[in-house]
Amino acid sequence: MRTNLMQVNNLKGATVSALFWKVFEKGGRAVVELAIQVVMARLLSPKEFGALAIMLVFVNVGNVIVTSGLNTALVQAEEIDETDLSTVFWLSFTVSAVLFTLVFFSAPAIATFYALPNIVWPLRVLGFLLLVTAFNSVQVAIVQRELEFRKVFNATIVAVIVSGILGIGAAFTEAGLWALVLQQLVYQVVNCFVLGLQARWVPCFVFDKRKACKHFAFSWKLLISGLLEQGYQSLSDLIIGKQFSASNLGLISQGKKYPQALGSVLDGAIQPVMLSAVSRVQNNASYVKRLVRRALKTSTFLIVPAMTLFAVAAEPIVGILLGPKWLFCVPFLRMYCFIYALLPIHTTNLQALNGMGRSDLFLELELVKKAYGICFILFAAFVLKDIYLMVAMYMTTGIISTFVNAYPNKRVIGYSYSEQLRDIAPAFLISAIAGGFALFCGSFTVLPALQILAEIAAMAIAYFGIAGIFKLEAFEYLINTARDFLGAKRR
Repeated sequence: MRTNLMQVNNLKGATVSALFWKVFEKGGRAVVELAIQVVMARLLSPKEFGALAIMLVFVNVGNVIVTSGLNTALVQAEEIDETDLSTVFWLSFTVSAVLFTLVFFSAPAIATFYALPNIVWPLRVLGFLLLVTAFNSVQVAIVQRELEFRKVFNATIVAVIVSGILGIGAAFTEAGLWALVLQQLVYQVVNCFVLGLQARWVPCFVFDKRKACKHFAFSWKLLISGLLEQGYQSLSDLIIGKQFSASNLGLISQGKKYPQALGSVLDGAIQPVMLSAVSRVQNNASYVKRLVRRALKTSTFLIVPAMTLFAVAAEPIVGILLGPKWLFCVPFLRMYCFIYALLPIHTTNLQALNGMGRSDLFLELELVKKAYGICFILFAAFVLKDIYLMVAMYMTTGIISTFVNAYPNKRVIGYSYSEQLRDIAPAFLISAIAGGFALFCGSFTVLPALQILAEIAAMAIAYFGIAGIFKLEAFEYLINTARDFLGAKRR
């Protein structure tokens, strides 16, 4: 009994420490990237950002195939050795080399289809990311498995700064689309290099067919799930780029980018840590439920008010940071704030399934969600022919998918959808009240900068004030955890 208690306490300490480093990594990256994106958005046009979005579709789909869920298989496995790591690497690298060749030779056809002849060589160069991903995915699995997220933090911050400086420098020299390509490429290469220096791992010339089959038996379902998810996310980009224009795609990509970045800072810091923690105690369903419930409450408490505030202050923020030419992206930004406010209930449930080794259920969910999601998108694009309704369909899909993603966990860990709704309801209710108060306070000034400050202050006072008055569990947990973490650091 005492041994089990010690294991739980050790896991809690390691998890909290990893969580803080993951928050620092995501937060630091987001702050630096925000500054970089603001500068580059002022220097480059929506059409150039739209062209990058089209190219990244093919690279991102390739990255999903390269990793094939194998890095998750390494994290989830109870025991691994050097043979496992090297086998996964050589399997991923072989796939990446094949895909890089395909991207290289298909670039002219892609450029012709989208009437963008200037993307041929940028796409070919961007395809090099596929080769880097094969190496980087194993490194990330190693540090994530050991909850050593400080190493990821170091690599990410260095990569963001170096790639940002070079990207902005290229944009100032009027490199155009090449500035965006350079930034993407340098980020991934530097990130891989710095993480490699810390992880101190290099692949051996060994390949175990039996272990390859073992890891692929777990990961192939995640591969198909990942392809469905990435394909679904990319479908609208491909349709908008062809059916409407690259400029419209650039506006939507900017509107999506900032809520997505904010969501990745908060929810994206919690979920990888939760996956590692759940994997360690996957045989204890009651403890897994506690971890999952805590992750959902904490993520929702942070993300929902952040998205609400971002939606309220969207117009003055875009006007000040990006300039008047980007104001048309404000409606899209607000819609994506709603979409990403639902992120915790999606990712928490899916990561719980991965941590429990239920990639089969993960795949089944993806098949169901993508079936109705794709129908909604195609209907909006080719029947309604309205670009705003296309994004609205993502909102509709997001609402339906909260139930779909939560449904299996009633059986797997005993966490029902109704319980989850009760756990997240306070954050949504308080955010709505605080958001209305912030909008009211911001209406008293016409100066954009003062309006933003007034809305931030009003939102913070109202949200945290109400949470404190009613002793909201997630609020008190965050305060106590931060106090314990800081106290431990001082000792």
